[in-house]
Amino acid sequence: METHDIRFPTSRELDGSDAMNPDPDYSAAYVVLTTDDGHAGHGFAFTIGRGNDIQTAAISALESFVIGRDVEDLGALYKEMVNDSQLRWLGPEKGVMHMAISAVVNALWDLKAKRAGKPVWRLLSEMSPEEIVDLVDFRYLSDALTPEQALRILREAEGGRAERIAELERRGYPAYTTSPGWLGYDDDKLRRLCKEAIEAGFGQIKLKVGADLADDVRRFRVAREVCGADYPIAIDANQRWDVGSAIEWVNALGEFTPHWVEEPTSPDDVLGHAAIAEGIRPIPVATGEHVQNRIVFKQLLQAGAISYLQIDSARVGGVNENIAILLLAARFGIPVCPHAGGVGLCELVQHLSMFDYVAVSGTMDGRVIEYVDHLHEHFVDPVVIQGGRYLAPSAPGFSAAMRPESIAAHSFPGGEVWRNA
Repeated sequence: METHDIRFPTSRELDGSDAMNPDPDYSAAYVVLTTDDGHAGHGFAFTIGRGNDIQTAAISALESFVIGRDVEDLGALYKEMVNDSQLRWLGPEKGVMHMAISAVVNALWDLKAKRAGKPVWRLLSEMSPEEIVDLVDFRYLSDALTPEQALRILREAEGGRAERIAELERRGYPAYTTSPGWLGYDDDKLRRLCKEAIEAGFGQIKLKVGADLADDVRRFRVAREVCGADYPIAIDANQRWDVGSAIEWVNALGEFTPHWVEEPTSPDDVLGHAAIAEGIRPIPVATGEHVQNRIVFKQLLQAGAISYLQIDSARVGGVNENIAILLLAARFGIPVCPHAGGVGLCELVQHLSMFDYVAVSGTMDGRVIEYVDHLHEHFVDPVVIQGGRYLAPSAPGFSAAMRPESIAAHSFPGGEVWRNA
């Protein structure tokens, strides 16, 4: 196991800026697992700068769970890590250790897919329903989703798998872009980037909101003038508000018909989300970027608190836990529109949405994957966007491997980018 503290100085241009995170330096606590047959699996936990060293150390603490182990049984390895009697005291199943488990689990999937010669989305999509169910930890979920119910969902989607794989390989998966909407951008840049997003074929954009209501009204008006009255524009508060202020603020923006409001309050406040959903109806609520585990997702769905579920590829316990969350969303009939605002998150989460389309939900209706146009050049197998859609990855693995020169230059604090800062 090899780890790296990798940071990109995105705060210099205010890329990624929002009401709660005005100066992010997109970062990756990065892990490489090398095997005795010459393959290497890559994974990472996403952070925004300070504390990335702590996240990297947490990944290193998992070395004993993987060194000398067979990569093939990822259901058992995942469950062993999340259920370890001593590690659980540090969570359980949340925070720095859970994100570290995510990084290692995702690296193991990258490794498994490379050994199989397939991209992760295709590897998962070709598994039997029984094999997929064996990957999931159903503890704490059985009041909402049992293994038998999960099997029924997967078996119902088995018919048409081949046609959906062909459709993905032909047309890709729809995307929306957040790139025009960072809070630190001025109106001229917002106007230009909205125009460019439409010209590039994106069917939806997202604006960051929550710092100042008058500014949000002005910025939303600018976006509407460029995009038109019927173009979907979502808004994202990044947990900025209390419940009451969220209801008041979103209703004040109601004249612009937000496509959804994302993270209106604390990601842990299930009942708060439900109250906001009721208070701003018919404007939908979306959340998930900072939801810490499948149990909170279960509660959000049970409470009718969200209309769109946003998985994150590196927040919960990696591929395995995200499969559980996709199955929960299918059980409740809620569309999944992943979060991907961060270094490498677009690369990873495209695989999960494509697997969902092929083997779980069987549909792209109402579904889009977030896209931001930052830092893809640092990856060996970067996302490819064409006509506002993610093209299906064809290279074996999880698209997680960074270029060696990028790792060297952006390692903190000794890499060239930081040495010369």
